[in-house]
Amino acid sequence: MTAEELQSLISAHLPCEHIQVAGDGRHWEAVIVSPEFEGKRLIQRHQRVYATLGARMHTDEVHALSMKTFTPAEWAAAQTH
Repeated sequence: MTAEELQSLISAHLPCEHIQVAGDGRHWEAVIVSPEFEGKRLIQRHQRVYATLGARMHTDEVHALSMKTFTPAEWAAAQTH
């Protein structure tokens, strides 16, 4: 799997204002900004992203995914620092 494929999978099932994915084909890092994260705790945000990947997480197609998740407001605030 490529970074572009993983990015497409996530953004196809989660509205993203910004998404950035990098990795080596098994271990991935992602920055995801979505209005769906509003009012959700960190674990709920991560579960929502994992849900977009479905069986790919269980079949080891995506071995590890480290995430930084933001609401649009959180992302805007982070960009000013």
